[in-house]
Amino acid sequence: MKISPINIKRQEFNKSFRGYDPEEVQAFLEKLANDIDEIQKENDKIKEQLENANVQLIEFKRIEKNLQDTLLKAQESSSRAIESVKKQTNLMVKEAELKANQILEKARENADEIRDAVIKLREERNLIISKLKAMIDSQANLFELQVKDAGEETPAVKKPEQPGKVDIDVDDIVNKIL
Repeated sequence: MKISPINIKRQEFNKSFRGYDPEEVQAFLEKLANDIDEIQKENDKIKEQLENANVQLIEFKRIEKNLQDTLLKAQESSSRAIESVKKQTNLMVKEAELKANQILEKARENADEIRDAVIKLREERNLIISKLKAMIDSQANLFELQVKDAGEETPAVKKPEQPGKVDIDVDDIVNKIL
């Protein structure tokens, strides 16, 4: 049986001839009952505080778990984002390298085309020069024949060292034309 302050206050003892003073016993029991009552009230108050603390603890644990879950999700999300950015960066670098290679290849092709065009133009120039030289030579020969036949000298032509021979510098004429 559990003793309560009320049980202490109601406790009655048998009276005997040489027993304790009933008033003193009663006063002690009253004081004891009051002390136990205060202890019980304090105990109830502490139990209530403990319950409140347990409720708060449960709430804090729930909040902590939510925070941990949120932090874990944020870490996973940032890891995925970083990984995605790395992949995008690698893709961009590869695309840039491909474009650079394409540009270089096109530049090489253009350089080859220009080189071929320059070679072709040089060949055409040499051909034209050869044709001009041939034409000038043939014209000079014709002119010499005409001079020989006419027996006269033209003031634009140098005096020949040999009669009937005209001295014409074909290379000088070609250089002046070009």
